[in-house]
Amino acid sequence: MMKNKVFLVMFFLFVINTLTAQNFDLKAEIRPRFENRHGFKTLINSNEKAANFISQRSRLRFGFTQEKLTLGIDLQNIRVWGDVSTMNVSDNGSSFHQAWASYQFTENITLKFGRQEILYDDSRIFGNVDWAQQARSFDAIVAKINILKSGILHVGFSLNNDKEDVKNTIYSNVAGYKNLQYLWAHETFHKWNVSVLLLNNGVEFLNTNSIEDISYSQTFGGRATYKNNSWQMAFATYFQTGKTLEKTLDANYFVGDISYQINNRFQFSFGAEYLSGTDSNASDNIIKSFNPLFGTNHKFNGLMDYFYVGNHINSVGLLDLYSTLAFSKDNFSIKLIPHLFSSAATMYDGNSKINDYLGTEIDMVFSYKIQQNIKLEGGFSKMFATNSMRFLKGGNQNESNYWSWMMLTFHPKLYSTK
Repeated sequence: MMKNKVFLVMFFLFVINTLTAQNFDLKAEIRPRFENRHGFKTLINSNEKAANFISQRSRLRFGFTQEKLTLGIDLQNIRVWGDVSTMNVSDNGSSFHQAWASYQFTENITLKFGRQEILYDDSRIFGNVDWAQQARSFDAIVAKINILKSGILHVGFSLNNDKEDVKNTIYSNVAGYKNLQYLWAHETFHKWNVSVLLLNNGVEFLNTNSIEDISYSQTFGGRATYKNNSWQMAFATYFQTGKTLEKTLDANYFVGDISYQINNRFQFSFGAEYLSGTDSNASDNIIKSFNPLFGTNHKFNGLMDYFYVGNHINSVGLLDLYSTLAFSKDNFSIKLIPHLFSSAATMYDGNSKINDYLGTEIDMVFSYKIQQNIKLEGGFSKMFATNSMRFLKGGNQNESNYWSWMMLTFHPKLYSTK
């Protein structure tokens, strides 16, 4: 069935391009990645062995522009090598990652409809999670409005259901929300870039009276960046209020970092990120744990994904002190990134407080551009965990907890009318 879809889409776009297109692009991406996981996401137990596998993302990307109309379609197949027979007749790993259309109604207003990636600023609240082979995209409507000379305003809306139906049914929240509305604005002031985000997120559930209900949470805040010659600074703060199911939400977030370009090869940066948390023995009806929601969380708080990558939600929060030493020359670059992790809220073992220091992670990553459309990347990470991390995550902190990976990305442009 997927072969038929690919053929029909390619044929359709070929006909359009032949007859009327102004611009048509066809790109491909093949991205195999090897991983060796021994204590990835959580501490490994003494009797467990490392997981070794190769995953792969394969994409065809179609882009089409005609006057004020733009279309974007990404077909992708996600697999782990060996997850289907060598003589398979079907493949459930294929999907449309993106399928959207946008139209420029006026010089300053464009509307974008359909399955699309949504990412803003440093991708902390909205990101496409490109590290994950499947990545993230939304079914949404986004209005893009140019304001002033250098400002832009985005207004987004999404409404989700599990299927077409003749009567209302409760949504499974497989997308993470029943409905959302957001506003994002960005403006440039000389050497400053400033953005503001307001997000209302609704999750459908059955309350304690077994009545269908929607809890709404609000995330609001902003981010500012400054660049002057060799110095760069970035600061962001967000607050969350409203409800998480039937509990009150009261959480906050702060990050600040500074980087300095030492010379044309070396760069150094350091920073701190704070995500509020809830005490482990809390018994009230208030959640104080900040949730980064739809962010590219793999990018933050260590590459071993111990925090906020499908885990650590509504937990004790996090204080992450980090730095980066980066070197680049020609087509090669390498980074060394240590993290010192502590809980933001208090942890208790029974009635006794325990140390809030969770451990240190050291990440090393490299990248080598083989040619314009081929890149080799890899890395090694090691977690030096404390007993507090074991209390929080389970496993054995005395084991050697590490992760290594190697990835090749091929992304050629196959055809273009430009």
